[in-house]
Amino acid sequence: MSTSSDPTTTSATTVTTTSKHETAVVLPANLHARPAGQLARAAAGFTSAIQLEYADRTVNPTGVLAVMGLGATAGSTVTVRAEGHDAEEAVTALAQLLATAE
Repeated sequence: MSTSSDPTTTSATTVTTTSKHETAVVLPANLHARPAGQLARAAAGFTSAIQLEYADRTVNPTGVLAVMGLGATAGSTVTVRAEGHDAEEAVTALAQLLATAE
């Protein structure tokens, strides 16, 4: 007599909410050391993958030198892009910093 068993598979499904956000900001001042430092400190506080884009260059804004290396000047448009759990908050915070740079 043979017995057959039904293998029961259980799987846990983890749902993660990942979002993408993007905005463009016109700079009121050049991206020099002070605003670049503020931006890098703020960006480091988020878990999302964040990017700044200007003139066909894309950098990770957690590095002051990378931000300054963009060479963005007053009146230019910088795009802030983020993907992750706190992407919307990251884009909002960094866009605010860029919009009020002195």
